Amino acid sequence: MSQEIWINLPVKDVQRSTAFFNEIGFHADSVGGERAKLAIGQTTILLFPAAVFEKFTGAKTADTSHSAEVIFSIGANSREEVDAFIQKAEAAGGSIFGRPSETDGWMYGAAFADLDGHRWNLLYMDESKMPKG
Repeated sequence: MSQEIWINLPVKDVQRSTAFFNEIGFHADSVGGERAKLAIGQTTILLFPAAVFEKFTGAKTADTSHSAEVIFSIGANSREEVDAFIQKAEAAGGSIFGRPSETDGWMYGAAFADLDGHRWNLLYMDESKMPKG
């Protein structure tokens, strides 16, 4: 069995979401006009219009203004990368719900919601300070 995972994500406006993700530094391309492919490292996320997503899942999409269905966590290489990325997300129209901060003395991260309310966070983990054991 293939070990690839494709994440399917409903969006209100595929073109607008594609532009947002490109603006924050991801690589997104239109696929077949009605959807887009978003590449983040080795992960592929497919952006679908909400109506198309609902059709093939047989379920309504979550109302992200009142609930969270998932949070996408992305590893960062430094605290500075977290800071720069979260600034790009905010400038592109994302909503910051977790300003850059340190947790437990070894994790540094920040979090934002994209144009459709899907939640993302960027996290730098300083392995030299990570608890052993």
